[in-house]
Amino acid sequence: MTNQRSRIQLTGEEQRALIASARTLQVASLSPGGWPHLVPMWFGVDEEGLIVFTTYGTSQKVRNLERDPRITVLVETGETYDELRGVSIEGRAEIVRNPWVTAHTGALVSAQRAGAPRPPLPDRSQAPRATKRVTIRVHPERTRSWDHRKIG
Repeated sequence: MTNQRSRIQLTGEEQRALIASARTLQVASLSPGGWPHLVPMWFGVDEEGLIVFTTYGTSQKVRNLERDPRITVLVETGETYDELRGVSIEGRAEIVRNPWVTAHTGALVSAQRAGAPRPPLPDRSQAPRATKRVTIRVHPERTRSWDHRKIG
Protein backbone atom coordinates (compact mmCIF):
# COMPACT_ATOMS: atom_id res chain seq x y z
CA MET A 1 0.00 0.00 0.00
CA THR A 2 1.42 3.38 -0.97
CA ASN A 3 1.36 6.34 1.38
CA GLN A 4 -0.69 9.44 0.60
CA ARG A 5 2.38 11.59 -0.15
CA SER A 6 3.43 9.34 -3.03
CA ARG A 7 -0.14 9.24 -4.37
CA ILE A 8 -0.44 13.03 -4.58
CA GLN A 9 2.97 13.75 -6.11
CA LEU A 10 2.93 15.36 -9.52
CA THR A 11 4.66 13.53 -12.36
CA GLY A 12 7.48 15.32 -14.16
CA GLU A 13 5.09 16.23 -16.98
CA GLU A 14 2.49 17.53 -14.50
CA GLN A 15 5.17 19.62 -12.77
CA ARG A 16 6.28 21.17 -16.07
CA ALA A 17 2.64 21.91 -17.01
CA LEU A 18 1.95 23.60 -13.66
CA ILE A 19 5.13 25.68 -13.91
CA ALA A 20 4.28 26.64 -17.51
CA SER A 21 0.79 27.82 -16.51
CA ALA A 22 1.89 29.78 -13.42
CA ARG A 23 2.55 33.50 -13.47
CA THR A 24 4.11 34.18 -10.07
CA LEU A 25 6.94 32.40 -8.27
CA GLN A 26 7.57 32.65 -4.52
CA VAL A 27 11.35 33.03 -4.05
CA ALA A 28 13.10 32.46 -0.72
CA SER A 29 16.72 33.31 0.03
CA LEU A 30 18.48 33.66 3.38
CA SER A 31 18.92 37.12 4.87
CA PRO A 32 22.16 38.10 6.65
CA GLY A 33 20.55 37.17 9.97
CA GLY A 34 19.51 33.74 8.67
CA TRP A 35 15.81 34.56 8.31
CA PRO A 36 14.02 33.60 5.11
CA HIS A 37 13.66 36.53 2.72
CA LEU A 38 10.52 35.72 0.73
CA VAL A 39 9.38 37.66 -2.34
CA PRO A 40 7.02 37.04 -5.26
CA MET A 41 8.64 37.23 -8.70
CA TRP A 42 7.50 36.86 -12.27
CA PHE A 43 9.49 34.13 -13.98
CA GLY A 44 10.08 32.03 -17.05
CA VAL A 45 11.74 28.77 -18.04
CA ASP A 46 14.94 28.90 -20.08
CA GLU A 47 16.13 26.67 -22.92
CA GLU A 48 17.66 24.21 -20.43
CA GLY A 49 14.35 23.90 -18.54
CA LEU A 50 15.58 25.95 -15.57
CA ILE A 51 13.38 28.46 -13.78
CA VAL A 52 14.73 31.97 -14.40
CA PHE A 53 13.84 35.49 -13.35
CA THR A 54 15.40 38.92 -13.46
CA THR A 55 15.99 41.41 -10.69
CA TYR A 56 18.14 44.44 -10.01
CA GLY A 57 21.76 43.48 -9.43
CA THR A 58 21.80 45.42 -6.14
CA SER A 59 18.58 43.90 -4.73
CA GLN A 60 18.47 42.24 -1.33
CA LYS A 61 17.82 38.83 -2.86
CA VAL A 62 20.95 39.12 -5.02
CA ARG A 63 23.06 40.13 -2.01
CA ASN A 64 21.61 37.16 -0.11
CA LEU A 65 22.35 34.76 -2.98
CA GLU A 66 25.89 36.09 -3.42
CA ARG A 67 26.56 35.24 0.22
CA ASP A 68 24.65 31.92 0.20
CA PRO A 69 23.37 30.53 -3.13
CA ARG A 70 20.75 28.27 -1.54
CA ILE A 71 17.29 29.13 -2.85
CA THR A 72 13.78 27.73 -2.57
CA VAL A 73 11.09 28.56 -5.09
CA LEU A 74 7.40 27.68 -5.03
CA VAL A 75 4.68 27.60 -7.65
CA GLU A 76 1.23 26.85 -6.31
CA THR A 77 -2.42 27.10 -7.20
CA GLY A 78 -5.82 26.25 -5.76
CA GLU A 79 -8.47 28.06 -3.77
CA THR A 80 -9.74 25.21 -1.59
CA TYR A 81 -7.91 22.32 0.08
CA ASP A 82 -9.09 19.78 -2.48
CA GLU A 83 -7.74 21.97 -5.32
CA LEU A 84 -4.24 22.63 -3.93
CA ARG A 85 -1.36 21.88 -6.29
CA GLY A 86 2.24 22.96 -6.04
CA VAL A 87 5.89 22.44 -6.87
CA SER A 88 8.59 23.45 -4.38
CA ILE A 89 12.18 23.39 -5.59
CA GLU A 90 15.25 23.64 -3.38
CA GLY A 91 18.44 24.37 -5.24
CA ARG A 92 21.35 26.65 -5.96
CA ALA A 93 21.01 30.05 -7.57
CA GLU A 94 23.29 31.04 -10.40
CA ILE A 95 23.60 34.81 -10.81
CA VAL A 96 24.18 35.71 -14.46
CA ARG A 97 25.48 39.23 -15.07
CA ASN A 98 25.31 39.13 -18.85
CA PRO A 99 22.93 41.79 -20.25
CA TRP A 100 22.18 39.68 -23.34
CA VAL A 101 21.11 36.74 -21.17
CA THR A 102 19.07 39.06 -18.96
CA ALA A 103 17.37 40.66 -21.99
CA HIS A 104 16.36 37.18 -23.17
CA THR A 105 15.24 36.19 -19.67
CA GLY A 106 13.06 39.31 -19.58
CA ALA A 107 11.47 38.27 -22.86
CA LEU A 108 10.89 34.73 -21.50
CA VAL A 109 9.22 36.17 -18.39
CA SER A 110 6.99 38.43 -20.50
CA ALA A 111 5.98 35.51 -22.72
CA GLN A 112 5.16 33.35 -19.67
CA ARG A 113 3.03 36.14 -18.18
CA ALA A 114 1.14 36.60 -21.46
CA GLY A 115 0.82 32.89 -22.25
CA ALA A 116 2.65 33.67 -25.49
CA PRO A 117 5.09 31.48 -27.46
CA ARG A 118 8.76 31.40 -26.51
CA PRO A 119 10.60 34.44 -27.84
CA PRO A 120 13.63 34.13 -30.11
CA LEU A 121 17.09 34.84 -28.79
CA PRO A 122 17.81 38.59 -28.66
CA ASP A 123 19.09 40.52 -31.64
CA ARG A 124 22.71 41.30 -30.79
CA SER A 125 22.86 44.13 -33.31
CA GLN A 126 21.23 46.41 -30.73
CA ALA A 127 22.56 47.17 -27.26
CA PRO A 128 20.69 45.31 -24.51
CA ARG A 129 18.48 47.41 -22.26
CA ALA A 130 18.80 45.26 -19.14
CA THR A 131 22.11 46.69 -17.94
CA LYS A 132 21.13 47.17 -14.26
CA ARG A 133 19.45 43.81 -13.97
CA VAL A 134 20.76 40.27 -13.58
CA THR A 135 19.30 36.86 -14.29
CA ILE A 136 18.86 34.27 -11.57
CA ARG A 137 18.84 30.64 -12.75
CA VAL A 138 17.56 28.01 -10.30
CA HIS A 139 19.50 24.72 -10.41
CA PRO A 140 17.27 22.17 -8.65
CA GLU A 141 18.62 19.79 -6.02
CA ARG A 142 15.35 18.62 -4.46
CA THR A 143 11.78 18.90 -5.71
CA ARG A 144 8.57 18.33 -3.80
CA SER A 145 5.14 18.39 -5.38
CA TRP A 146 1.53 17.77 -4.50
CA ASP A 147 -1.88 17.64 -6.12
CA HIS A 148 -4.74 17.36 -3.65
CA ARG A 149 -7.13 16.69 -6.51
CA LYS A 150 -5.63 13.17 -6.50
CA ILE A 151 -6.83 12.49 -2.95
CA GLY A 152 -10.32 11.60 -4.14
